[in-house]
Amino acid sequence: MPYAPPASKGPVINGHGDRGNMCTAPQLRRFIKSRPYVPMHELRRRFAIDGGDDIVTGVPMSSGQIYVGLPLREGRLLGELLRAGEVGYELSMDPRTPVVIGVYPMRPVPRP
Repeated sequence: MPYAPPASKGPVINGHGDRGNMCTAPQLRRFIKSRPYVPMHELRRRFAIDGGDDIVTGVPMSSGQIYVGLPLREGRLLGELLRAGEVGYELSMDPRTPVVIGVYPMRPVPRP
């Protein structure tokens, strides 16, 4: 009987070396806005985002640099949503590095 490798739990690599299950900014936005609060580990699980626990992406904000626990591509997508004010974020300042531990939807402010 030929050897069959175990099924992958993460994104599928196609013949071109690309990940098959890549999320988009609209998918991230829709998922975050469908819940009152989303911890970072839940984003990783929902979109099958590969990467170790210590992989982070720096996101420049007007208040300074923050870090999200996502690989570069997904971290940049989330950074765009954060900078645009479409989603908010909760930081862990332990020990002194601003690391995003969760995100939440921002409601539009009614204007007169």
